[in-house]
Amino acid sequence: MELRIKDLRIDKDLTQMEIAALLNVNQSTYSDYETGRIHIPLEALCKLADFYRVNLEYLVGRSSIKTQLPK
Repeated sequence: MELRIKDLRIDKDLTQMEIAALLNVNQSTYSDYETGRIHIPLEALCKLADFYRVNLEYLVGRSSIKTQLPK
């Protein structure tokens, strides 16, 4: 399963450091999430889905439908 977290981050012109700060993790940990070296915790996935306003199915690559969630 390929996460879309890197594509969403780049689309928003954000750095790994900025997203790492949002998740309260080190930049290197966030980099490992993006590359799939370590699994991202569900809590962090939910936070990212809310931040990017997409559903979890899209975020984790289980759906190609990018549902924009309300603010």
